[in-house]
Amino acid sequence: MTPEATNRGAEWLSGAGLRPTRQRLTLAALLVGDGRNRHVTAESLFAAVQDSGEKVSLATVYNTLRAFCDAGLMKEITVDGSKSYFDTNTHDHPHFFWEDDGRLSDAPHDELEITRLPSAPEGAEISKVDVVIRLRRR
Repeated sequence: MTPEATNRGAEWLSGAGLRPTRQRLTLAALLVGDGRNRHVTAESLFAAVQDSGEKVSLATVYNTLRAFCDAGLMKEITVDGSKSYFDTNTHDHPHFFWEDDGRLSDAPHDELEITRLPSAPEGAEISKVDVVIRLRRR
């Protein structure tokens, strides 16, 4: 990893008040080191760590992604109730889920219009709305 990527990752962690451990710095540099947003699974991030030659266990990747979400650095998007993707873009925006290759990408937020939501059941309130548009190739 380049010093620039490591510095960008360290700044990202610092902005959320997270201690920059070696493992967190490694994962942060892979996630935001080039300044672009990412959609990753724990498994795909673990593979990227292995490709980089760094040593971080899969359990540490899972725990660190959870810590990043808890700190507000990432958002978790669940597809099918079983597969979690983690997004470095924390602003509200819709996603495309590409069924053929299990990939998540941003959908154009300016083309989405939700005009009305159903009322929440008695004793509940709507906390957020996630929009995942499923796609398959023709």
